[in-house]
Amino acid sequence: MSELRYGRAVPDTTVRAKVLDFLRQEIVEQRFEPGQRLIERELVEEIGVSRTTVREVLRQLDAEGLVRTTPQRGAIVAVPTPGEAAELYEVRAALEALAARRFVAHASDAQVRALRDAFEAIERVAGNGDIAAIVAAKDRFYDVLLAGSRSHAVAEILSGLQARVSLLRRTSLGRPGRAARSLEEIRAIVEAVEARDAAGAARAAARHVEQAARAGLGALRP
Repeated sequence: MSELRYGRAVPDTTVRAKVLDFLRQEIVEQRFEPGQRLIERELVEEIGVSRTTVREVLRQLDAEGLVRTTPQRGAIVAVPTPGEAAELYEVRAALEALAARRFVAHASDAQVRALRDAFEAIERVAGNGDIAAIVAAKDRFYDVLLAGSRSHAVAEILSGLQARVSLLRRTSLGRPGRAARSLEEIRAIVEAVEARDAAGAARAAARHVEQAARAGLGALRP
């Protein structure tokens, strides 16, 4: 069975993937606010897909931790608790430090230059206050870092956390002065990498996450 879009049949898997990407982005960019109820009927009408597709996508978002489903209220945009966020930051700090250490050991000169280019892309948008652009640029930076680390296990685990990480990045970067401090912390990672200082790169990566945690948890706590 396929959805009919633009006058032709589209495979169900393609439709589900597109709807999943759309709703995930709506949540990460907080156009669906934390605590907001996601009503299946309204989503079906708004997106123009079947209720089955919407239900499957909501189940996937629940598995990613972006939605919580309860028998009484259905799907609700998840509100991360400080404890859940702290645990996620702790995991990130360990994994990103390992990725930075491995990047120094395994990345080619071209990948080191690509990391500098990705940092400069963050630098270009950091001062304009566009949180979505900063988050997107940081995502690209970490794509380069993970590719150069050559660790399938680290990349796979962080990929599973990606949506929640992006959501927390938006939360922490919204704090006054955080974007500028974040930029300097990432600069320290790049400079340690360019010096081929594996231990220094790992320390800088962990410190960056620890400082993001301080800002993000401050925003989440009453």
